[in-house]
Amino acid sequence: MSQFPGPASGQSPLIVSVNGLRPTWGKDCFIAPNATLTGDVILGDACTVWFQAVIRGDVHSIRIGDRTNIQDGAVIHCTYRKAATQIGSGVSIGHRAIVHGCTIEDDVLIGMGAIVMDHAVVEKGCIVAAGAVVLENFRCESGYIYAGIPAKAVKKVSPDQLLSMQQTALRYIDYASWMN
Repeated sequence: MSQFPGPASGQSPLIVSVNGLRPTWGKDCFIAPNATLTGDVILGDACTVWFQAVIRGDVHSIRIGDRTNIQDGAVIHCTYRKAATQIGSGVSIGHRAIVHGCTIEDDVLIGMGAIVMDHAVVEKGCIVAAGAVVLENFRCESGYIYAGIPAKAVKKVSPDQLLSMQQTALRYIDYASWMN
């Protein structure tokens, strides 16, 4: 069962069917009152979709695992008949990031304002730094931090950073519990 802010907010998320496909989500999800989900979108359990985020599965499928947070103003989209979007579990998509037609594996942090393009793969345990651009067809190797335009590996993710990424995903579940 999804959790939406109480009736005092006066708003509900915009949930739109496209060609008979309606977004669905697992239990204990939070979707902010001005977030938008359209079309072929499936979210796992305990996901959070924050204010002004858009998850647009109108032209291809979008699949999102458990405990993933899509932060304020982020855009998740795909390319018509060419590039679906797959996002794993325990992923944090930072404020105003764009994730487009790509694969994001488990336990990844996509930084604020970062862009990940079609057919790119961000492997498990990566950090894509704020403002970085992961180009089309590029593969971010597991366990590295990628930064710059175009994004390049700059150093290994430390054990402390990996733990922090995992804690961030869990914190967003707590933050959602504060909404009423």
